[in-house]
Amino acid sequence: MKTPNGRREFLAALTGLSATAFLSDRLFAAQDLKFGYAAITWQGKDLDAIRDVSAVGFRGIQLRSPIVKEYGDKPAALREELAKHKLVMVALSSGAVRTDPALEKEEMALHLRHARFVKDVGGLYLQVTDSRPKRDLVPDDYKRLGWMLTEIGKRTADLGIPLSYHNHMNSIGERPEEVKWVLEATDPKYARLELDIAHYQQGGGDPVKAIHEYKDRHLFLHIKDVEPQQPVPGATGEQAQNYRFVELGRGNVDLPGVFKALADIRFSGWVVVELDRVPDNARTPKESAEISKKYLEGLGLTI
Repeated sequence: MKTPNGRREFLAALTGLSATAFLSDRLFAAQDLKFGYAAITWQGKDLDAIRDVSAVGFRGIQLRSPIVKEYGDKPAALREELAKHKLVMVALSSGAVRTDPALEKEEMALHLRHARFVKDVGGLYLQVTDSRPKRDLVPDDYKRLGWMLTEIGKRTADLGIPLSYHNHMNSIGERPEEVKWVLEATDPKYARLELDIAHYQQGGGDPVKAIHEYKDRHLFLHIKDVEPQQPVPGATGEQAQNYRFVELGRGNVDLPGVFKALADIRFSGWVVVELDRVPDNARTPKESAEISKKYLEGLGLTI
């Protein structure tokens, strides 16, 4: 016969199991998700990234614009390399959109050239960010960026490559209200959202709420984790930041809540796990990818 304390412990254990089962059931509804991994962690060693991402078991990869310098005149070679490793090029990070009117033609040409590269390689999407001016922003800054995104998106759409806007720290779309203002200034037909959940949280927003709020705007997402840090006194650059990006499950982003929200809105498509750099020099980029994969599988998700 169980003691009262033993019974309470037994019931608590059952409650915990029920909660876990409920969460797994909800996440199971999101099994239409396709998981990719971003090559940024490899710091330009893209062929190593392709090999490692495939070996870890992800189905897609996101590459950055510097790869165009190497493969811009031979996209078929990159396409073959990806096929050999059974990877889809989910997206190309095309860089920051400069909103200076004097650079407009140059910007349109640059991102259109990158979209052609995505098409020739057999990729899916083009991602852009922007650079935040070193001054106070005014409403026209958000409108100007929104207009630029729409015009670039019209051109990439003609090639069959959808455009996505990546919210980012130190960008015009840094804070949640700024993301909203930028998106309100775009034509949703031509400019979609590539929500980065860690940047959104670090900018002061709730990524779970954002998934619901922008349920009709998501093209794909960056699944990312971030932890707060104390900045190094007197430091500049990365050491002066009060946060750093870490492997999934090692920061404070509500990742189970994110995947529940994706299930709630019935999102099916690509999510790309991203880690800017390995937070511990004792690990390799591949080992960091394995940590994040293990975390996702622990949520009941299939990579």
